Amino acid sequence: MFARLKDFDLYRKIPKDLTETSTLSTGLSMCAAVFMLILFVAELWAYLTLNISSNIVIDPNTENLLRVNFNITVLDVPCEYAVIDVVDVLGTRTDNVTVNINKWQVDENGLRRNYEGRNQEQRDLQHDEHHDLVALHANGVHAVPLDQRNFDNWLSHHEYTFVNFYAPWCIWCQRLHPVWEAFAEKVETDHLPVSVVQVDCVENRDLCMEQKIQAFPQLRLFKHGQVQPPDYRSDRTVDSLIEFVSQRLAQDEQLASMKLEDRQAHLERKEEERNDHPGCMMSGFLLVNRVPGNFHIEMRSKHHNFNPAASNLSHIVNSLSFGPILPRTAVRQLESIPEKYFTPRSLEPMNGNVYTNEKLHSAFHHYIKVVSTEVDLGGRYSGDNSIMTYQMVQSSQVMQYEDNEVPEARFSYDLSPMAVVVTRRGKKLYEFITSMCAIIGGTFTVVGLLNGFLHILFKAKKV
Repeated sequence: MFARLKDFDLYRKIPKDLTETSTLSTGLSMCAAVFMLILFVAELWAYLTLNISSNIVIDPNTENLLRVNFNITVLDVPCEYAVIDVVDVLGTRTDNVTVNINKWQVDENGLRRNYEGRNQEQRDLQHDEHHDLVALHANGVHAVPLDQRNFDNWLSHHEYTFVNFYAPWCIWCQRLHPVWEAFAEKVETDHLPVSVVQVDCVENRDLCMEQKIQAFPQLRLFKHGQVQPPDYRSDRTVDSLIEFVSQRLAQDEQLASMKLEDRQAHLERKEEERNDHPGCMMSGFLLVNRVPGNFHIEMRSKHHNFNPAASNLSHIVNSLSFGPILPRTAVRQLESIPEKYFTPRSLEPMNGNVYTNEKLHSAFHHYIKVVSTEVDLGGRYSGDNSIMTYQMVQSSQVMQYEDNEVPEARFSYDLSPMAVVVTRRGKKLYEFITSMCAIIGGTFTVVGLLNGFLHILFKAKKV
């Protein structure tokens, strides 16, 4: 049995006595060795090198929703008025989205100052409805109307002045008018040292622009001509207004009785509060339908109308991207891809951009083309675990609004029907081994044939 197996030997040896060497064979053997070494190095380099390719296909994504991640700072809009609406071509409209959104008040440099909350809805305000303006005016007007000419003089001659900045066309101002008159009469009856006045912002536009009045009605307390922030934002009832004024007066009486150093520290804190910059940083994410649409930031309130001329939607896009947040390990892998195939910057091209409105009644509109991009890096990031990203191409322009329209910062997006597939692949080990066998076997065979041919040729010449 073993003898039969020995007959199967494919690599039978020729006795050394039956072989001979020659100078020609030695030279060819050395050339073959050098040639195989060169091919080995080239094949090893090819094995260690990763090949990257990109293709364009019909977008295979079947998900219904798309995530939009954002961190945007509006530089001149208070957080209480800054809202985000979402609209798409299917007719879906969601106003004042608050879910998954955080807000911070920012200073004049755009730096975060105070946390305003998460998922907060605008609160409802109570209104008095039982005051008769005609009856209140029977004994005269108690809320003194001021204008551009006497405003500063009035503030300088009264220690406390409570001002209602209003617009006659504002429905909320019309509801407040009898309440404000009743409040002014109550202040006189109770002998409170506060003058209650009102300013028509239609007739005194420059004055209201100087005071940066963005919403109507705006109720603001002054002391010796200086604003005492924050502005009044509570219920619009006589009792609530009286309570607010009484608390402010009591606080000032308590301050007067403090020690000098404590009073100075308190005044310093009040001075910081006086710099009540209206900027707001909004951060979070939206889940939108995978159809063309837009989300926009504008000023809106349940109990205010807004002054279009004072609506400044200048903003900073701190970050804006589509799709899930990528882990750091995946981002590092993406950074290793050559820029001609893919660059992480294309995922967030608007990051850090500042959009400043130079004119009134204007705002920036942004147009974004979103392209699905699947990155297959092999290994743990291949197949179903490929990195799914969304590249963006954007353009921005300033849009003008009518004088009676409140501007909005709009971000319009449209998903491309085509998708980009970026693949990174290297040679597999079995391919490398196969190539090495082919190099060795092929070289050995070709050189052997060449050696035999030359041996016959030279032997024939000798004969």
